[in-house]
Amino acid sequence: MTDTASEKVQCLIIGSGPAGYTAAIYAARANLKPVLYQGIQPGGQLTITTEVENYPGYPEGKTGPEIMMDFEAQAKRMGADIRYGIATKVDFSGHPHKVWIDDEKLIEANAVIISTGASAKWLGIESEERLNGFGVSACAVCDGFFFRGREVAIVGAGDTAAEEALYLSKLCTNVHMIVRRNEMRASKIMQDRVFNSPNIKVHFDSVTEEILGEKNVTGVRIKNVKTNETEEIPVGGFFVAIGHQPNSEIFKDYLEMDETGYIITTPGTSKTNVEGVFAAGDVQDKTYRQAVTAAGSGCMAALDAERYLGAKGLH
Repeated sequence: MTDTASEKVQCLIIGSGPAGYTAAIYAARANLKPVLYQGIQPGGQLTITTEVENYPGYPEGKTGPEIMMDFEAQAKRMGADIRYGIATKVDFSGHPHKVWIDDEKLIEANAVIISTGASAKWLGIESEERLNGFGVSACAVCDGFFFRGREVAIVGAGDTAAEEALYLSKLCTNVHMIVRRNEMRASKIMQDRVFNSPNIKVHFDSVTEEILGEKNVTGVRIKNVKTNETEEIPVGGFFVAIGHQPNSEIFKDYLEMDETGYIITTPGTSKTNVEGVFAAGDVQDKTYRQAVTAAGSGCMAALDAERYLGAKGLH
């Protein structure tokens, strides 16, 4: 593609979770005419969350997808240009910054806000990949319904794993929670809820050796890391909740990142090491990873972008 076929924009936002949509709201109100590409998961991780009780302004709680629809509607009302598409390549070596969408469309932007979030990690065993979509899932909220009245397993020990185990416990007969250590990492309130659920059984000091089944999941073989004893548990579904990987791969040649791929920003700002490129939300936050903190950092990114463009005489 030649540069003549490119589209020039003031402010490009990549990603559409709470960070991206908040950035779009603020950037649109500042008359930056932001263009937002929603990415591979429009609405981000919140779209795979059921009841959200801790986002301010929703006293009765609301589902994640409903909240993200509200965010999107507000961004559109402010004048943000919301589009389908995935950023597949970037060139931040000069100005304006270049971003390719779906490997074909070139966008040249004076300011770029990265809010690509993070995606689920997998165990990396052959049977997990082979049976993905056939009983293996990384989203209990998305797929739990299909296992109503059946026995399932979930691997993980944090708040997300606990939340998903509790969600599954309302649908399934029994939930086997596989925890590598002799304790959970989840907050005390979430642990208490898990331990007080009669149909959740926690298998401590255990790892997944194999997910069983030819065409569909029929069971899981786990091994106790202290005794080396193995146990086969008949289950119809296997859920993975072991954390997330930041969606930052396409930026690695230009942006400073930590050892796990989280984009490093100047403390107290959304600024990256590249002038005019800002990062917000879970792609740069491995500590809090909440919708409300992501939204706050999206606001910061839009304000930082506005000030940058103003200082450069581009706004």
